[in-house]
Parts: sequence; structure tokens; C-alpha cells
Amino acid sequence: MPMLPRLLTRKIRVLTLDEIWRTYWLIAIAFAVVIGLEYLTPPEYVFGYLYTGTILLANSRLQRTAVLGVTLAAAGLTLLNLFIPGVEATNLPTVANRLIAVLALVVTGWLSYRNRRNEEAIAYTQAQLRFQKQLARIREDFISTLTHDLKTPLLGAIETLKSFGNGQFGEVTSLQGQVLQTMARSHRHSLQLVETLLDVYRNDAQGVKLQLSPVNLLTLAQEAIATLTELARTRQVSVSLYSGASDLQGFFWVNGDALQLRRVFSNLLINGINHTPRGGKVEVVLETDSGYQVVKVLDSGSGITEEELPHIFERFYQGKGDRLVPGSGLGLYLTRQIIEAHGGTIWAENRSLQGAKFGFKLSASSLPGK
Repeated sequence: MPMLPRLLTRKIRVLTLDEIWRTYWLIAIAFAVVIGLEYLTPPEYVFGYLYTGTILLANSRLQRTAVLGVTLAAAGLTLLNLFIPGVEATNLPTVANRLIAVLALVVTGWLSYRNRRNEEAIAYTQAQLRFQKQLARIREDFISTLTHDLKTPLLGAIETLKSFGNGQFGEVTSLQGQVLQTMARSHRHSLQLVETLLDVYRNDAQGVKLQLSPVNLLTLAQEAIATLTELARTRQVSVSLYSGASDLQGFFWVNGDALQLRRVFSNLLINGINHTPRGGKVEVVLETDSGYQVVKVLDSGSGITEEELPHIFERFYQGKGDRLVPGSGLGLYLTRQIIEAHGGTIWAENRSLQGAKFGFKLSASSLPGK
């Protein structure tokens, strides 16, 4: 982090050479005053406690070695007064008072040293936070600009390919039509990745913004499956929807954002399709359980390793399994963001026989109008 030292120096001001020498002179004058009081009075009168001021002054302006030297000098001069001027015998209470004063000076030096280290640690942490916020703002601006600049040519390319496919620029053969469809599908996939990346960073910075209304999860599941029919056919994976409800349209209502929850279904289905080998199947199961609507997406891939499970919903994390199509590592992270913004719970686990199971649950709501 090359900017961090500069941010830190803004918090802790470095003293000039003149200020350092001025500090040493103040300490010397303070020492002279205390020494005068100490050695012009009997040893019973302990003025060594006044050295604490010089220790604190040194700690606030000088290096640690200088603070240690001032502390040791103060302790030594306090004890030296037991023997100098030595005009009368020293009794035990006087020795005890002097030792207590020395202990107080040592404790003062130690506590001031610890306090200084704590202040430096706090200043460093604050500098790190300022740097991270600044970096986050730069990254956010960069992502926003990049995604905006990428979306425009992608949308233009998709519309152009659509025009070619409709024969607006001349007759298109069957083979050419297939190539145009493949190109358009690839461009739409790239556009989806760009939009997902933008949403992830926007959600991290501002939180997921929801437009709440009564939503039927069954309808969203059907729409997501219909949208991904072509992808599943290309991968030769079958997708099916199961529910134990007798009146399907009367169940699975939640208070949520239809657009965001539709993305959840799409992300989980795409993840399942990409992890399922050819000839396999992906199942979407909807259940109602104790006031919650539960959705499970099951695939028939090789499952999730124990090492991957704790990280499966982390940003940019990609598993090391049999994924047929490499992903961005953002789909599941965005899915977790959306579900948690709805106050729900999301999880992943392995199926008992083969494959993985991704599930989430949201609080159930009553049918609209009831």
C-alpha cells in the first residue's frame, strides 16, 4: 500500500530538529529544578515524583530510546539522593519512600510507552481505513465507468446480430443463422456478466435496494426455467419443477422484489446447469415449512468438496469441481446479497447420493387481497 505511509504522516506530525533540541532543553531545565529540590532538602523529602513530568514530555516528543534514558536517569537520581549529600544516616522509611517513587517513575515510563504505541496503532488503523475507503471509491468509479463503457458496444453488437438474423442485410442461410445465434448468445452472456459485476459493487457500497410487493416464487421459478430452456438444451440438461402444493398458484407467496428474486432463480439454475454433466438433470423444489417458503435447486454433478463449502458464496470464488463452463465467481455472491437483503437464509450442501443442493428460505406472506 504505497499511499498508506503518506496518510499516516498526516496524522502523526514529525518534529523538526529545532523542536527536538527545544524539548531536550526543557527536560534539562526540569531535571535541574528537581535535582535542586532533592539535594537541597533532607532525603526524607521526596521530590522524585516530579520527574514524571519530564518522562511524559519525552514520551510525547522524543523517540522510545530517549524516553527510556529519561526514565532511568530519573530513577537513578531519585535513589542517589539516599547517599548524597550523606550528611545524616538514612532510615528505613526514607528508603521505602524512595523505592516507591522509583517504582512510580518506572510505571509512568512503561504506561506512557504503552499509551504511545496504542496511539500509533490507532493512527495506523485510521490511516488504513481512510486508504481503504479511498480505494473503494476509486474502484467503484472505475467499475461503474468500465461497465457503462462495455454495455454500450455489447448492446449495439446484440442488436446488429439480431438484424442480421432477421435478414435485414440479406438472406441468411441455416448455418449462418446458427453462427449468428451463437454470437448473440455469447454477447448476451458477456452483458449479463457486466451487469452482475456492476450490481455486486453497487450492492457492496449502497446495499441491495428492494421494491417490495407480494411475489409468487412459483411464477418466478417458471419464468426463470423458461428463460434458460435454450441454455439447458444446449448443455443437454433437463430442468424440472416440483411442488407438493395442490393449488400451485395459491402457495409460495412472499413479500419481495420480483426482479431481484428472479435473478436468484436464474443464478442458481445457471450454476446447477453448468455443474451438471450432459444427460443429467436439475430440479427446482418448492416447499412451505413453518411459516417459510423454501426453494431448493438440486443438480446431478459431482457435488461440493468440504474445502469449498465454506467459501461457496464468497465474491469471485470459483470451485474446482467438474464445472463445464467457467464462471465469474459473482453469481452466487450476488444471490447471497439478494437473499440476505430480503431477510432470508441461503445455504449449500451435498446431496445424499450425487450432486449438490442450493437452497434458500424466505418468510411466507398471505395471498394478495386476503
